[in-house]
Amino acid sequence: QLQLVESGGGLVQPGGSLRLSCAASGFILEYYVIGWFRQAPGKEREGVSCISRSGISTQYADSVKGRFTISRDNAKNTVFLQMNSLKPEDTAIYYCAAVFRTMCSLQVRGYEYWGQGTQVTVSS
Repeated sequence: QLQLVESGGGLVQPGGSLRLSCAASGFILEYYVIGWFRQAPGKEREGVSCISRSGISTQYADSVKGRFTISRDNAKNTVFLQMNSLKPEDTAIYYCAAVFRTMCSLQVRGYEYWGQGTQVTVSS
């Protein structure tokens, strides 16, 4: 059974950091492009970052550039999202998703497998 499980979310003060993990089971993650997405209450799900299969190519939403870093450890079948300088507007449920293709994309449409999400709350 193909499964993605996110972890690492929580409550953090503005300016703080969190590291999210996306662990895969039932398939070999290195063959998949991985994206991180988020959805805040009352808003549509949006792309945050994605990483190519090799890890060489990455993309970031303008709102997180310079603050978030995506990486992958294919040996551990895991992708990470390091989030620094967090802001209240980063508060959302964060999801990772996988698609069997080469090109990285921040568009929600097209990703095949999704995790259940992890809550990130940035508040003082």
